[in-house]
Amino acid sequence: MNMKYEIVIGLETHVELSTESKIFCSCGGHSAANEPNDCVCPACSGMPGMLPVMNKRVVELAVTAGLMLNCNINKYTTFDKKNYYYPDLPCAYQITQINHPICTDGCVTLKTSEGTRDIRIKQIHMEEDAGKLVHSGNSSFVDFNRTSVPLIEIVTQPDFRSAEEVVTYLNKLKSMFRSSGISECEEGAMRCDVNISVRPEGSTEFGVRTEIKNMASFEAIERAIKYESQRHIDAIEYEIEELVQETRRFDDVSGKTFAMRNKETEADYRYFPDANLMPIIIDDAWLEEIKAKKPVAVDEKADAYREVGISEKEIDMLISNHKISKMLDDIVAMGCNPKDTATWILTDCAGVLRKDGKTLNDLTMTAETLATIIKMVDSGEINRNAGKKVLIAVVEDNVDPVEFVKAQGLDKKFDSSAIESVIDTVIAQNEKAVADFKGGKEKALMALFGACMKELRGAGDPAVIKELLEKKLKA
Repeated sequence: MNMKYEIVIGLETHVELSTESKIFCSCGGHSAANEPNDCVCPACSGMPGMLPVMNKRVVELAVTAGLMLNCNINKYTTFDKKNYYYPDLPCAYQITQINHPICTDGCVTLKTSEGTRDIRIKQIHMEEDAGKLVHSGNSSFVDFNRTSVPLIEIVTQPDFRSAEEVVTYLNKLKSMFRSSGISECEEGAMRCDVNISVRPEGSTEFGVRTEIKNMASFEAIERAIKYESQRHIDAIEYEIEELVQETRRFDDVSGKTFAMRNKETEADYRYFPDANLMPIIIDDAWLEEIKAKKPVAVDEKADAYREVGISEKEIDMLISNHKISKMLDDIVAMGCNPKDTATWILTDCAGVLRKDGKTLNDLTMTAETLATIIKMVDSGEINRNAGKKVLIAVVEDNVDPVEFVKAQGLDKKFDSSAIESVIDTVIAQNEKAVADFKGGKEKALMALFGACMKELRGAGDPAVIKELLEKKLKA
């Protein structure tokens, strides 16, 4: 193969918004459903005569996403009907935006092993999701719980040149939207259509474009891009097939793409304005209100964490979890050290939860409670080991940390004479361990140290206790 080729990729990324209700009715969002069709009303199931009512929160989240992606916010925005028939679309049309989308002309900067690249955002528009078909044997069932769940669709220009750039971009969106509370981006809440073509390196003309639909796994997206780009190159080089503009699906088992249908155009969908929804006017006051609530950009937050000594691994965990990141920020605002706080949350809290098969998302302790524990340790009121005991009790039994410290006697300040008295008692009661230590068995020291800490019930400075114990044993 003599000629070099360039891969050209554009993305359409659908992101489910974290709202308490659907976009045009008061039904709970998709996560509110427990059983098929238990979160459906006449409006979102397409009953005749029902009219949509716009969810204000959807507009605010869409604008926030646009601001984070450096877009222009269009102060006049409207909805349109996209007409097509499919069993999971009860009205036989989807409410979306084409004529006046809410955000346009944005840009995201990516850093990969190939260097830095700016990805232009063509537009962000709001729309409703369709339902879900469930196939079982010879039957198919329709679940309308997802119908009218609010989405934003982020459409890029064809600026990607590799699978690595695509995955880097999607991970950046995921971090942004999670940290800002726009979307959890999990369990199908972030889906991507990949538009791909191939052209000779240096050419300015686009090749034949195919679209790989509805992909949710980043790993699968990477595999699909590599397979599809090679299929295009082989078709050009060896003329083994004729490339046509079409929609394809990716089969995760075989690692190949397969044709679904010819690629639709705007004319196929017969777009026209939705007369049931009035235009949305975003005035200056409302826009400024949204801007004031806009979270710190992910890159800025990561840099701030880096400056205070938080590790890259911890930063990745923090910026991907809005709840935990906010907890850390709130505790730091109460006067706690950022690096130590990150350790308390990501190591200590996570470790306690892990024993019960839980994750940090299951943490119910408030920022104020954890700050209380951290401050007691920092002030010397209790030592670090005692702090860990308090933390376990709070996480497992929801106790008051201050009352627990008092009840367990963990707040006692032991002077040297009190510690020496305990050490003398432990040495007298453990003659074999003492003899083992003097005979060269270092492990015996830890057994004696553990006995001392047990008697002291976690109070006292472990380093001081150990030093005094060794001094007495070697006397």
